[in-house]
Amino acid sequence: MHQSNIAQLKKNVAPFEKTDTKSSIRQMINTIVPLLFLWYGAYLSLSVSYWLTLPLVIITAGFVIRTFIIFHDCCHQSFFKSRRANDILGTITGVITCVPYEQWKQSHSIHHATSSNLDKRGVGDIWILTVDEYLAAPLWRKIAYRIYRNPLVMFGIGPFFVFALQYRFNRKGARRKERLNTYLTNVLLVGLYALLAWAIGWQAFLLIQVPVFFISGLLGIWLFYVQHQFEDSYFENEEEWSYVKAAVEGSSYYKLPRVLQWITGNIGFHHVHHLSPKVPNYNLEKAHNGTPPLQMATTITLSSSLKSLSFRLWDEERKQFVSFKEIKQIQASTGAIMDALHSQKTSLEGK
Repeated sequence: MHQSNIAQLKKNVAPFEKTDTKSSIRQMINTIVPLLFLWYGAYLSLSVSYWLTLPLVIITAGFVIRTFIIFHDCCHQSFFKSRRANDILGTITGVITCVPYEQWKQSHSIHHATSSNLDKRGVGDIWILTVDEYLAAPLWRKIAYRIYRNPLVMFGIGPFFVFALQYRFNRKGARRKERLNTYLTNVLLVGLYALLAWAIGWQAFLLIQVPVFFISGLLGIWLFYVQHQFEDSYFENEEEWSYVKAAVEGSSYYKLPRVLQWITGNIGFHHVHHLSPKVPNYNLEKAHNGTPPLQMATTITLSSSLKSLSFRLWDEERKQFVSFKEIKQIQASTGAIMDALHSQKTSLEGK
């Protein structure tokens, strides 16, 4: 993309970067208040039937996702104009979503700066190996990678590993502010959970919170996964990598039904978000509709997004994701070619 086009694109998106305090407060009210009532409603439903509780638990998990989007905007300092207000609300919503604010803010900023850059993988992203890296990897690394990329592991064990374990510890090299915020989040989490378990009984607490935790964690990982791993995605090495291309071509437009779009805080317009993280979630659709070049981003739907479950490795030559099955086919064809060349060489030497 030419520099003048990039500058114009950013200029077109700039008006949507403005934070509207009234819209932010309105979103807090229509997200966190229903979340609290739904959680309490799930508790009351336990005395009737757990089959009544389960639908309420699923809806509650959806509102946890919507709360996470508020948390996410606070990390980008786009929810309120005040940095302090963003930090305070970010920490509070971080407790609700089990994510330490300062830690996630740091890793996520790195994700934005390095998304789709093959030379800068490893922080705030999903583990991706290229075909060549996988073929050259030792057996133990291949096994570890296959386990990691297995959908049952990623979406079954992943929510517990990431949100219950990984986020409870500080990353290596974390600064004092980040470390203290992680400690504060953990203390508040323990205090909140202990209070709820004391108030309604630990059995009732677990029957509600465990499925809410798991479902919201699963959906969160799925959204993060599918937003960057889709057909016709974009990955390049440092010398050819472009921030704008990574945003527009390496981030999907996840076109969801209107209800799911609302529950996920418009994060399906991920290409807009990566181009300009300062756009509040409630302006993402407006930016998409008001900026024609952004409407050219790869669009995926609920049905087409399921195809990404078979994506395992990035093929640098073909510029696309491939499955492990396709790797076997590539290895077989490569082996056949090598055997043919060897036979030809042997035949020529015999003559």
